[in-house]
Amino acid sequence: MTIEGVVIEPTGFDIQSSAIPSFATLVASRAEVFHRRQALESFKNRVAALGDTGEEGRRKGLGLWMLGEFARSAEQLARYPDDNVASFTRGRALLALGRPGDAIPIFERLVKAYPDEPRPRGGLLEARLEQDLATADEERALTGLRAGLGSAPASFASSADGRHLEGRACELERDAEAAIAAYEAARELDPTHRNNLFRLGYVAERSGLEELALDAYSTLATLLPIDKVALVNLGVLLEDLGRDDDAAACYDTAAKSNPTDVKLRRFLEDARAGMTMYYDEDLERKQDRLDQILRIPITDFELSVRARNCLNKMNILTLGDLVRQTEQELLSYKNFGETSLAEIKEILQSKGLRLGMAREEAVASIEASRRRHGPAGEANEVYDRPVADLELSIRARRTVEAMGCLTVGDIIQHSEDEMLGMPNFGQTSLQELKSKLAELGLKLKPKDG
Repeated sequence: MTIEGVVIEPTGFDIQSSAIPSFATLVASRAEVFHRRQALESFKNRVAALGDTGEEGRRKGLGLWMLGEFARSAEQLARYPDDNVASFTRGRALLALGRPGDAIPIFERLVKAYPDEPRPRGGLLEARLEQDLATADEERALTGLRAGLGSAPASFASSADGRHLEGRACELERDAEAAIAAYEAARELDPTHRNNLFRLGYVAERSGLEELALDAYSTLATLLPIDKVALVNLGVLLEDLGRDDDAAACYDTAAKSNPTDVKLRRFLEDARAGMTMYYDEDLERKQDRLDQILRIPITDFELSVRARNCLNKMNILTLGDLVRQTEQELLSYKNFGETSLAEIKEILQSKGLRLGMAREEAVASIEASRRRHGPAGEANEVYDRPVADLELSIRARRTVEAMGCLTVGDIIQHSEDEMLGMPNFGQTSLQELKSKLAELGLKLKPKDG
């Protein structure tokens, strides 16, 4: 196996005696450690047998990183500030722990030592980006990232890390197409770049490119050790595609590694229920409408900066992600308080949803809410036609979905003023919507209605 010019014999790595000339050595050998349970248990025992000082202590810290014990690894490797492999590994561990501020000085020193190497510079720019995002200042994060990319050597832009960070910048600029192109270019250069595969899957899914998202998440799920968040995202995507048995397998794998995770167990139960559910055409239509509203991105709503940033850090990106959370899970997250919780509950309530709902309960709640607020004499089938039938532009469709509209009947319960009060919805979108409704013989609710 070859990574960045380093030739590794996968089956010959021994944490107690093998040479470890670079971080790439750890990455290349890590998958082999997790390939078989017996090999993993043996590796854990050999790491535990190492002392805490000298060369043994250094190897112990590196081994702990390979095992995913990032907190212990960072603490152990702090004793070796002048060792470049130990320092870089500690920097990656700190990033995994959500401590970019502590990682920045490490990567700064390494960039000075290796100005032409992409990995230290990539780590530095990523750490600065995550620190800026932690303050909920996306504009500052984008400005800093663009400045860092602009001052980097020309060779960095063509590296996997450079392409990946270009994708992150395009994401912040809300240019999904350019972000995907950058992530795919990075993937060509390094098919094992975990963060890149995750961002590619995330942006592709949010852009409606389900096959690309499925490919990215599936590839990430084959990299050992398996990333739990990626596995859950893959499961959710598979559920949306009607592949409940495959989704259940994803959740089951994740749950076995995290037996106390209540949310994972709930995901698994929902997927298993889908495997045994008989086909009901009416329920299928309701499920379609539910999927439509649960896919609405959190960014479509007017949330406070603090609440939006906390949700992003928790990988809660859509209304569907929110529904699966409990109040206790949200409040347990750092910087997420009662004010943010009240904002979230208000959004869900406007959609007929609440925190901690099972999927079937959400279906029933949305349908009940729609019927309570539907037009009088709702027997007209036109009212039950889904929003997608109007074939609206993306901007107009997202607006009506953000208002909780699942059907044509839901739309006509709103006035022109309500529509124009939504972000990014102007006269052009309004005229488009009115024209589509007129084709069905319908109008928006009168202003004084």
